[in-house]
Amino acid sequence: MLANDAEGFDAPASGSRLSPSDTGTPQLGPTLDRPPIAAVREPSPCPTLPPFSARPPGPALERLRSQRAMTIPDKDIIDVSPTRLNRSENLFIPNIIKGLGTTLRHCLQNIGRNGSNKDTLWVVQYPEQKRDDRDVEDGGQYRPYFRGVHRLNKDEDGRVRCVACFMCATACPANCIHIVADASPWPDREKYPKQFDIDELRCIYCGMCEEACPCDAIELTPHYEVTGLSRAELIFDKTKLLQVFDETVGEKPM
Repeated sequence: MLANDAEGFDAPASGSRLSPSDTGTPQLGPTLDRPPIAAVREPSPCPTLPPFSARPPGPALERLRSQRAMTIPDKDIIDVSPTRLNRSENLFIPNIIKGLGTTLRHCLQNIGRNGSNKDTLWVVQYPEQKRDDRDVEDGGQYRPYFRGVHRLNKDEDGRVRCVACFMCATACPANCIHIVADASPWPDREKYPKQFDIDELRCIYCGMCEEACPCDAIELTPHYEVTGLSRAELIFDKTKLLQVFDETVGEKPM
């Protein structure tokens, strides 16, 4: 039972599969009738889509074809080729007369109006008049969105909101903010600004410090009347910035 005799062994036919009983191998379980290798069905190929030209046209394709088929009418074609100047235009005398006429017309319209003619010349008589009094469409200033003098905000207890994280000084592209940090005397924060200086002459009023501050401590106000007799007067320290907050909190609250 371990092996078949050589004389009684028949070779399997070509393409057939040997079973354990044919080779004399002991069968440990039921025999599975498996199909031969050649009889295994091959997977069917994936269905192919018809070519793009054979597909039914959609609305986008129809619109694209209609645009390609459209042509520009001759009446809509504008010739922009430069024309040759005639004899009078070569002298530039007519153009000079037209320009002087425009200047003379504006001069006569503004006589006695003190620059208040809206059609030709509309001057802001500062400081009696300000851009805040005009509409934005007429060249006025929308005050709530204007970025002017800085201020340091205070919290509900009257303390400075700044925690000396140096985010505003890091984000400032003009390097006009100088901060000196110190240990905070209050238990709700670790640091506070012992010194906070802003050079208003060096600042470009971009608002990056206001955007970078995580506690809304620094803010730009609508005030733009910044004057001084020296450069040192326009370096606002911590006391000056807190004073600007007291002056502008009513116009621009937190």
